[in-house]
Amino acid sequence: MAGDIVQNSLAFIRNMRRTRELEAEEATQNPFLAQALEREKYEGHQLAVFARTIALGILAILVPILVPQFHILFYVGIILLFIVIGWLQLRAARVGQSRVELLLIFADLALLTAAFTVTNPFQPEAIPSAFNYRFDNFIFFFLFLALGTLAYSWRTVWAMGFWIGALWIIGLVGVYFFGHSMPGLTEGSDRLYAGSELLRWGLDPNGLQISERVEEVVVVVMVGIILGLKGARSNRLLMEQASIAAERANLSRYFPSSLVDTLASKQHDIGAVRNQEVAVLFTDIVGFTQFAERTTPEGVMNLLRTYHSLVEAAVFQNGGTLDKYLGDGAMATFGTPEAGPDDAQNALDAARQILSETDKLNAQREQDDLEPVRVSVGVHFGTVTLGDVGSARRLEFTVIGDTVNVASRLEAMSRELDCKCVVSDELMKRAIGESSDRGEQIDGFEPKQGVHVRGRRNVIDVWTV
Repeated sequence: MAGDIVQNSLAFIRNMRRTRELEAEEATQNPFLAQALEREKYEGHQLAVFARTIALGILAILVPILVPQFHILFYVGIILLFIVIGWLQLRAARVGQSRVELLLIFADLALLTAAFTVTNPFQPEAIPSAFNYRFDNFIFFFLFLALGTLAYSWRTVWAMGFWIGALWIIGLVGVYFFGHSMPGLTEGSDRLYAGSELLRWGLDPNGLQISERVEEVVVVVMVGIILGLKGARSNRLLMEQASIAAERANLSRYFPSSLVDTLASKQHDIGAVRNQEVAVLFTDIVGFTQFAERTTPEGVMNLLRTYHSLVEAAVFQNGGTLDKYLGDGAMATFGTPEAGPDDAQNALDAARQILSETDKLNAQREQDDLEPVRVSVGVHFGTVTLGDVGSARRLEFTVIGDTVNVASRLEAMSRELDCKCVVSDELMKRAIGESSDRGEQIDGFEPKQGVHVRGRRNVIDVWTV
């Protein structure tokens, strides 16, 4: 039986140590967790210090009123010192291990122990040290322990529980060997309660009642462990929430924020393979290879970042999904992972926005004496196959099919048609149907009929700008 208890205890300690290592590892790898831990630490610590300051401030005011004697100012001074230590702890608060913070916590508990074990030097009436030590003051340690759960990690709360136990035992030893004793009071108590051993033991002014002091130590350590376990569970929930935040951030790289919220609230597999009607947009920087040859690496990267940013904004602001970057270009879809009533119109609006933002970019580059860039856009609407592709180790949500191929070739066709954007007649008809305003949709576009698309037998009609 004893062996089982020891083994279970060791397993528990190893598990909590592993929990600590996992927290540290995940905080390093997940910036959302690091931010969440820092925010939780600061907000909890701030709340604890404010609550502590208010409570101690009220106590500092009430004590002289309730006991209007000079010697009581000794305890008022200790209360004010506790307030100062609390604000110093907030100033030194750090996520992770902080020796200064731990030292201030220990000073907090040591001061509280001293206040209960050292007799007030200004006390006009002499009293035994044992009487002062056991005068029902131990309950204040539980208040400090409870406030610690708001401000500190579960490991620190555990440390506080053990520190309180150790300091209380040190106080007991100190009072036992060095405390002020008044034997006459014990003799008088013995005579007064001669008929009751229990009363003699419990009411002896010089009695330390060691068994009760040990019981207090055991209880406070157990409470510290329980509160620490609760803190560990809360940390685990915080880590799970941070992981969810990281997953949502990854989604936001490909989907607009409104769609991320929708995906996060749905209980279904978006990666299930299926056929669906969507709009597909391809965009590219024309002549990028030659541009890169005559431009510095920094200039190339700056242009790519700027162009990708404006493409991302155009796609997301119009409800699209950024499928992937393709070197100096990008592929986006409208209607994935769920089809909407305005997918074609949104794709057309995104194409217009890309062209408009590129014009603004070129105006800025002209002011900076930089070479302007030319972009091409191709948009098509039709049925695609979408879902997760790849192996179990590397899955990617994407769309494939003839619609994707046509959209890509329409983008490439802009060179031979000497235009910026090529839109299929299928997409334009769909956009007109979605908006019921033909003039608004075709504004700026010119129709071209019977255009041959590489890889297809039949010619198609397109619109160019």
